[in-house]
Amino acid sequence: MRLLLKNGRVVDPASGVDGVLDVLLEDGKITKVEPRIPARGAQVEDVEGLVVCPGFLDIHVHLREPGQEWKETVATGARAAAAGGFTGVACMPNTIPVNDSRSVTEYILAQAREHGGVQVYPIGCVTKGQRGEELAEMGDMFAAGARGFSDDGRCVSSSLLMRRALEYSRIFGVPVIDHCEDPVLVDGGVMNEGETATRLGLKGWPGVAEDVMVERDILLAEDTRGHVHIAHMSTRRAAASVRRAKKKGLRITCEVTPHHLVLNDEAVSDYDTNAKMNPPLRSEADRLALLEALADRTVDAIATDHAPHHGDEKSVEFSRAPFGIVGLETAVSLCLDRLVHGGVIDLARLVELLAVGPAAVLGLAKGSLRPGADADVTVLDLERGVKVDAARFFSKSANSPFLGWKLRGAPVATVVGGRIVHDAR
Repeated sequence: MRLLLKNGRVVDPASGVDGVLDVLLEDGKITKVEPRIPARGAQVEDVEGLVVCPGFLDIHVHLREPGQEWKETVATGARAAAAGGFTGVACMPNTIPVNDSRSVTEYILAQAREHGGVQVYPIGCVTKGQRGEELAEMGDMFAAGARGFSDDGRCVSSSLLMRRALEYSRIFGVPVIDHCEDPVLVDGGVMNEGETATRLGLKGWPGVAEDVMVERDILLAEDTRGHVHIAHMSTRRAAASVRRAKKKGLRITCEVTPHHLVLNDEAVSDYDTNAKMNPPLRSEADRLALLEALADRTVDAIATDHAPHHGDEKSVEFSRAPFGIVGLETAVSLCLDRLVHGGVIDLARLVELLAVGPAAVLGLAKGSLRPGADADVTVLDLERGVKVDAARFFSKSANSPFLGWKLRGAPVATVVGGRIVHDAR
């Protein structure tokens, strides 16, 4: 199979490339990135006026299968990912049953092979049943294909277990991805603690509940020389802690979600359950600090934390609604509109955050268009206008606070292994 992408603007920060070039993909690999490559029997796609990037990776999604297929399946999540410009996703383990064993890891990968057009990278549990009592069989899950370990949805509250998990994960060269939340400090909070929560009469969730666990994880990473990845970082103090840790040379990485970059806790003002998420939307000061952390390279990746829920589950009182929003099909347009066109970061930095950084966090040989690299490509139209419309989602769920938003810029084609899996040109 030969696919030739002609006349596009190639943006490949890992190679230092930004210019109008052709890209030739053969037998699942990038073979040439040069001007005016002869077609010679290749399928030719003219992408003039578009941007050709290394395939984007979302390292934090919830595919819900097994056990909650009414919300999402591996198949529908993979289609949503492809439509959103992602060539690969890492799926969190809080399924039913949770992914704490080889058999569940293998099941997810089998579903991905049968139904998914994108690469799926399972994340295994840190503890059995996500109960925080004893370590799961990390070696078995890694051998089956797990690319990291997390109890996402719950923090690894036991410092002893977190320390042991970091020691074991070093053997496999993968990160422990921690949902940093002290449940005692959260104390049943449902939105960010502050003026808005007080005005709405909703129980507040203090940012310090995240901050103390980030600091603990940094100390344990220093002690064990393990790799801690901070999931969905949301506070200014957490960002400052990660920045200091990186300056010390510790193995600390972090991700931020588009919703924490674009929204603050005022989005909850009309009790919109689609704006209820974990961690909660924070103050404007926190949001601005996260934008600063993007620009100064404290943040390694933008990840969606795609968390689908059925509409009936969200159509209840705010305090009873589940946490989470969908994000696979809105993330790239939000980032292009609010971050790139908004002047927060340039396009090359966005590609780093969506491709280069995520690949490095999981230790994947991805994130570049160098010859010999996997033929995973995301094609962008920087000027395409889009309106966020749930009727157009490939995901089974539509719990998004961005419905109706008009955005500038969109992914228009997704190529995985040299095959076009989504084309909206």
